[in-house]
Amino acid sequence: MESGTVQTINPSASVESAGSLGRDEPKKMTREDWRKKKELEEQRKLGNAPAEVDEEGKDINPHIPQYISSVPWYIDPSKRPTLKHQRPQPEKGKQFSLIGEWYKKGVQETPIVTKYRRGACENCGALTHVRKDCMERPRKVGAKYTAVNIAADEHSQPILALDYDGKRDRWNGYDSEEHMRIVEEYSKVDLAKRTLKEQKLQEELASGKLVDYANSSRSQWGEEDHNSGEKDNSEDEDEDKYADDVDMPGQNFDSKRRITVRNLRIREDIAKYLRNLDPNSAYYDPKTRAMRENPYSNTGRNTDEVGYAGDNFVRYTGDTVRMAQTQLFAWEAYEKGSEVHLQADPTKLEVLHQSFKVKKEEFEKQQKGSILEKYGGQEHLNVPPRELLLAQTEDYVEYSRHGAVLKGQEKAVIKSKYEEDVLISNHTALWGSYWKDGKWGYKCCHSFIKTSYCTGEAGKQIAEDGDSSCLPEIPDSNREAYESIPKTLVEIHKEKLKGDKKKKKKHRKSHGSESEEEDAKKKEKLNKALVAEEARLKRVELMLQIDERKRGYNSMYETKEPTEEELEAYRMKRQRPEDPMASFLGNNK
Repeated sequence: MESGTVQTINPSASVESAGSLGRDEPKKMTREDWRKKKELEEQRKLGNAPAEVDEEGKDINPHIPQYISSVPWYIDPSKRPTLKHQRPQPEKGKQFSLIGEWYKKGVQETPIVTKYRRGACENCGALTHVRKDCMERPRKVGAKYTAVNIAADEHSQPILALDYDGKRDRWNGYDSEEHMRIVEEYSKVDLAKRTLKEQKLQEELASGKLVDYANSSRSQWGEEDHNSGEKDNSEDEDEDKYADDVDMPGQNFDSKRRITVRNLRIREDIAKYLRNLDPNSAYYDPKTRAMRENPYSNTGRNTDEVGYAGDNFVRYTGDTVRMAQTQLFAWEAYEKGSEVHLQADPTKLEVLHQSFKVKKEEFEKQQKGSILEKYGGQEHLNVPPRELLLAQTEDYVEYSRHGAVLKGQEKAVIKSKYEEDVLISNHTALWGSYWKDGKWGYKCCHSFIKTSYCTGEAGKQIAEDGDSSCLPEIPDSNREAYESIPKTLVEIHKEKLKGDKKKKKKHRKSHGSESEEEDAKKKEKLNKALVAEEARLKRVELMLQIDERKRGYNSMYETKEPTEEELEAYRMKRQRPEDPMASFLGNNK
């Protein structure tokens, strides 16, 4: 069935120009055309028919749905199927900065300005910012009024639009010419070294030193060996710079096999990790085959008794430390201009090192003497060792089971955690140096009050004559004068203590007999309460056996308050269900 074309008009045509927005809908396909189109699509999917081509000449994948490949009819019904509208549109894409664009550094290279310009910064005089944004230190009088030291104008920085990768690029803004400048600087330094070397050789040739050295070497080693040595002399000096890159002895690296072999042990030797199987012993690194600590450190055996005490023991014993110090001295001397080498001239280096040590000791002694001569203080240097001053050290000591010292020196025992030899107030003895009647005091005045002042011999006399029976009798004529003398705090405190003791003794004597009588009465009351409690329990058992309807009114309740003896009897007779032996109570008759 065929049908004609139907023309539609955009609803907005009445508002805008009708000719510009009016578009035609696609013609409705007949059934035969629809079937042919479907067959063509199937053949294209199977690969029997060529793929459809878009307006740019590119093949369209036949498996793409039609609603993706076809252009909507309201956009342009005359266009063929295409994927152009699915791709990013160039007019809508964002424009990002190029890889070479970056912020400019420094200031503009313009002639120096000597006059203030209108609109420039009032503080420094630069034209690229205002006073509020000026990064220079605020001047006392700005450049606007002085026109002195006007700062150069900064670059007007571009506004960079960086994409995702550009914002995270660590090399963004890197100037490759900077590296070339470093290379040129090193090449100039190398050229200067070569020039100095040539000048030195020419000076030695002119003075005749090099000729004397050549004659002595010919007589010692022979003409042929010296000639070959002269040819290789310059090459060896250049190769010394790369001596650190040479493989170590016992290390073999093959670039084809990618295998590094080093630190190989003889098969008959005991493996390091088998020397002590304790997991808490020295750590063994299987990658480098190194065990730096002593594997026998926890066994109590000395390093002289074991055959292997760790890599660090071999590394830091014997002449190893001395040789490392000599090598360090050779490096420092070479940096300061002395041409010495540990492998080339070991004797010369050793002599220089010994002379350096002697000169260093003499210089230190001279410097120390000059300081003491200027400022004094020789008496402070003649002090006993620190161990004698503080009576304690940090030495490590090991003891046997019998108490003998196995390793190290015995530590000094700390006597107290408190400060020692600290005198309080004006006392001449320490608190706790005197003890009497269960109390501590001061030996200097026999005072038992820690915060009191020292009274000396008078305090001792008062303490001895503290008892009233030992005091001399005072005549009645002088009693009033004696009582008018104010008493010291020590005397008042002692009188108070004596009065408290007397009161306690009287209280004990008076209440001794009363307490015994009270205890006897309490026991009698408690026994009566226990008998009454037993009778009450029996009465309760009888009442529980009687029917509730036959019991008397309030027969199970009492309104009077129980006494202390009745509560104690109830607690003693009460059965506790959580007690595992509660079921056996009352069964034994």
